[in-house]
Amino acid sequence: MKKIILIMIPALAIMCATAGEKEEWRSISPRQKLQAIEPTINNYYVDTIDEDMLVEAAIRGMTEQLDPHSIYSDKEETKDLTEPLDGNFSGIGIEFNMQNDTLYVVQTVAGGPSERVGILPGDRFIAVNDTVIAGKGMKNTDIMKRLRGKKGTEVNITVARRGVAEPIEFRVTRDDIPLYSVDAAYMIDNQTGYIRLSRFARTSLDEFLEAEKKLKKEGMKQLILDLTDNGGGYLDIAATIANQFLEKGELIVYTQGRKQPRRDMTARGDGKMKEGRLVVMVNQFSASASEILSGALQDWDRAVIVGRRTFGKGLVQHPVVFPDGTMLRLSIARYYTPSGRSIQKPYKQGKQEEYELDILNRYNHGELESADSVKFDESLKHTTLKTHRTVYGGGGIMPDVFVPVDTTAYSDFYRDIVAKGTLNNFVIRYVDNHRKELESTYEYDTQFIREFTVNDSMMEELVADAEKAGVKYDETQYGKSESLLRSIIKALIARDIFDRSAYFRIANENEPIYREALRTINSPEYPAILNQTNNN
Repeated sequence: MKKIILIMIPALAIMCATAGEKEEWRSISPRQKLQAIEPTINNYYVDTIDEDMLVEAAIRGMTEQLDPHSIYSDKEETKDLTEPLDGNFSGIGIEFNMQNDTLYVVQTVAGGPSERVGILPGDRFIAVNDTVIAGKGMKNTDIMKRLRGKKGTEVNITVARRGVAEPIEFRVTRDDIPLYSVDAAYMIDNQTGYIRLSRFARTSLDEFLEAEKKLKKEGMKQLILDLTDNGGGYLDIAATIANQFLEKGELIVYTQGRKQPRRDMTARGDGKMKEGRLVVMVNQFSASASEILSGALQDWDRAVIVGRRTFGKGLVQHPVVFPDGTMLRLSIARYYTPSGRSIQKPYKQGKQEEYELDILNRYNHGELESADSVKFDESLKHTTLKTHRTVYGGGGIMPDVFVPVDTTAYSDFYRDIVAKGTLNNFVIRYVDNHRKELESTYEYDTQFIREFTVNDSMMEELVADAEKAGVKYDETQYGKSESLLRSIIKALIARDIFDRSAYFRIANENEPIYREALRTINSPEYPAILNQTNNN
């Protein structure tokens, strides 16, 4: 036994020959132990091991004991994390859905690689580089890996097209494809604009300014900014968008950590949206940079926040990218709103699963249905900076106007046809069968929204599809969801024929937070909500 010990100890830089020397083993520092464990296992473990896998698992094990937002990602995970925020990727430029295990082209990016070679909405991909992908049960992620690649490289696509007997071959040269973060920008009425921002990416400020300019030309005097489901992104981008609404010198956000000195970000005062009513839509999935923006606008009494309490992510991550493409995103500071609020909700180190259940717990506790269910610690009370309204830190941004979740239209029938893909497949087939007619009849999305109706025969066809998919028809449940279903079908058709902005113009009409935002921005109550005496 002593011989084995003597063999292993050099790796630990400790010579233990007798039981009496075990105290020296115990006195080793955690860092020394960590440095010794990996080579010891690699050199002496009984079976062959994957050293890379061992180290990767050790790193993940360490980060799992930190806060919920400090993470280690491998090369592929890092790419998935950064692409949406970089604002582009290299690919062929299509938006697609999967229908009956086949890739169906919904839209081609204007001026993108696929449009340039003649691929059309409605085309179905049969093969990519001689590998059949139709009917093979391939995951979306696997298909995207085949379509994406380095800029300038080529990919061969075989498609089936309606009305064409033989498959069509295309050679597509990959190029940079923009990932837009402004999903929609349109005028609701003659003075109210609407902008939906899905993330805070590198291109978000330019997109926002372009949307703002467009809407002002159309007469915008007041704005509804939709941050629902916006999970965040780059802090500096959120700050530059906040700058559009705030006066020079007004604090937007500050960050501070154990090893990080306080860093203030203030408005330059050159924004073009410092006047006019402003309503910001948020919900429980609005996080991080969304909370920076909404928190700053709330603290300066610049906007009325409408919706539900936001997620509560107030930690700043510093990315450490390694040469092999892996990345450590380490929380190095907390961010604070201008009034001094920390938005980070409570967490326990190493309790990731418990943290992730927070939104479900809010639902179970009734918070998503009643503002009275939200309990704040009085020690975390703050006041806004101009009109001195009470606000709270320690758990997201609480809206000025609460909007409960509306589940009245959601039945088991609705959930089942969505979950089984029946609704999506119905819309794809309808558009496929009527694309030429729709495109020739409706030149503009506004005309489509005004004139197109989802008729009874379409609904009967949907019900028949549902029954074929094993969804039992129930008259009561169908009646409960019918209006919502008609609206969603119309919105999805509009998205396929026009764009996402057309989708939201229709879908928003059934969105309670949107309806309350529109009511609030046009209400005489607006100044009172902000404790203002004027009508700005």
